[in-house]
Amino acid sequence: MADPMRIRAQAAGGKATVRVLMSHEMETGQRKDAAGKVVPAWYIQHVTAKHNDKVVLSAQWGPSVAKNPFLQFSIKSAKAGDKVAITWVDNHGDTRTDEAVVS
Repeated sequence: MADPMRIRAQAAGGKATVRVLMSHEMETGQRKDAAGKVVPAWYIQHVTAKHNDKVVLSAQWGPSVAKNPFLQFSIKSAKAGDKVAITWVDNHGDTRTDEAVVS
């Protein structure tokens, strides 16, 4: 798998806008390969975002989310220098965590 995530966090007007691009194939379990066999389901199930170690977002996802999903959200009262960490867990138990500093 390529880089698990690319995170950008920018502060403006008393809040930070966080943009996350996650690298994941996101298979639904309904597609068939060239041989006609069903490709097993493989998708991100849970996403958590932390701002300075405090959970600010928790999401449950399913197989209908697109390949390499993009997530954007805002954090109130965030400022430059704060840390934002994103963690995801997929239905195979794989976990990825990455963090960024708000600029």
